[in-house]
Amino acid sequence: MTTYLLFGLFAATLLGIAKFHKLALPIALGGLGCVLLVKLTMTPFDLGAHLHHEARTIVNLGGLLLGFAVLANYFERSNLAEKLTEVLPAGRMGAFLLLVLIAVMSSVLDNIAAALIGGAAAITLFQRKVHIGYLAAIVAASNAGGAGSVVGDTTTTMIWLEEISPLSVAEAALGAVVAVAFFGFFAARQQTALQPLVRGHGEHKPVDLRSLGVVLLILVGAIFANLKWGMPAYGVWGAIAVGALLRWPDLKVVPPAALGACFLLSLVLSASMMPVGDLPEATPWTALGLGVVSAFFDNIPLTALALKQGGYDWGFLAFCVGYGGSMLWFGSSAGVAISGLFPEAKSAKNWLVNGWHVAVGYFLGFFAMFALIGWHPGELPKSLRGGAPQAGHAASAHGHGTPSQPGK
Repeated sequence: MTTYLLFGLFAATLLGIAKFHKLALPIALGGLGCVLLVKLTMTPFDLGAHLHHEARTIVNLGGLLLGFAVLANYFERSNLAEKLTEVLPAGRMGAFLLLVLIAVMSSVLDNIAAALIGGAAAITLFQRKVHIGYLAAIVAASNAGGAGSVVGDTTTTMIWLEEISPLSVAEAALGAVVAVAFFGFFAARQQTALQPLVRGHGEHKPVDLRSLGVVLLILVGAIFANLKWGMPAYGVWGAIAVGALLRWPDLKVVPPAALGACFLLSLVLSASMMPVGDLPEATPWTALGLGVVSAFFDNIPLTALALKQGGYDWGFLAFCVGYGGSMLWFGSSAGVAISGLFPEAKSAKNWLVNGWHVAVGYFLGFFAMFALIGWHPGELPKSLRGGAPQAGHAASAHGHGTPSQPGK
């Protein structure tokens, strides 16, 4: 009974956010409060232990959303986006290439940073008139690009921290290329119909090298801290503190970003308290379904459960849970970050209707991977290697067979 009640409250929260997007934060906080009340009064729930367990995720996500909002402002102040108008071609091709650039950036940066840099560039390139279908494409490009890189997304970093080879998730790049090619074509056409990218003319402000230097410093800090401690937020804020010696940050961007962070963390905490102790058997179709679920349910606990279970093709899992959240604005941290720059993105209906190509691109990318690469269960996570049973001989701790390590 309690299980159904908790899932019902979470579903009601998501439906409320989708229907009344202008009240997204109060609804998310109210949903969290209701879930917490049920957990405390109807189950043997240790709130302190749970918060201690989730602290790493909370600090990292919150720190990144706030820190990368500062980074996006530094990028806008650097005037580099104006230089892009001189480099990118006019019309649809320029709009398409910007999405490709965002995807490439996300493969070496965090997807939140890539999305916010792309959003900041779009403000200049399209004179602040950005189609909601193109906003969905910016988020999808950042999530798709990060899916094939262990430094591009929190979920792929989680896979890497389980001592699974980075090459195991690299195959997600194939799905990303197919998806970006598809939704990029349609999103570029939508954007060009609303406001085309116009080549630069006249004199532009010179590039502010100090602001650009702080941008690079923040990105290097994020990558270093991610590789060193698995906590890129530490590096982001350390770099912001050092970068303030070069160019003082505009802290006016922090309060709006804090609202977005509070909203996302409310959903993350609510999702973390759902009684999900197991996943279906690891198959391609389970991975496909997890991608759809990640548009509603935070992908971090889904990835943790998949790692606890084992038996997945990690490239498929990385693509599905990384990209799948793009189908709704609140389905990924990059989407929540973009909604801070463009409040009009906070409409589930408009996102789905105008960003339909993102959802179609998800399925096209998945089936391209399935047809060209095939499903090959990869290495066992570190936590399952100590005498873990092999497939066909015994059941795993969750009642599913775990495969041997074929050395992908």
